Amino acid sequence: MTAIQRVRSQGFQRWYQSELTQSHLHLVLLLLCAVALFSTAEVFSAQLPLGQRVVLAGCALTSGVIGVWALRRYLYLLMHAEYVANQAACPACKSYAQWNLLADSEGGRRWRVQCRRCGHLWEIDS
Repeated sequence: MTAIQRVRSQGFQRWYQSELTQSHLHLVLLLLCAVALFSTAEVFSAQLPLGQRVVLAGCALTSGVIGVWALRRYLYLLMHAEYVANQAACPACKSYAQWNLLADSEGGRRWRVQCRRCGHLWEIDS
């Protein structure tokens, strides 16, 4: 489901909350990958048989790859949510997240919204 569909079905504030929750869950995944990476480094030894060293190297590589992916996803979700949230205040009356979604353009990248309080129209880049 795209961001525009989720905002339409859940509302902006719930969408924002779920984006932040998802991003922080990716941060937790990153921390778990770091623990796994440090654990494999702690266990790794030159005296281990070759098979065990290969398995540990595979575990370390897997933890590193998943950790990099989790970090990228965490940063993307967090920055995207903050970028949209910074535009959610009405330019006329300054009410925050009190708007109706009217339409989207450019494949959902620009949202046309109207303030519920004063009726002002503006666009939000997503």
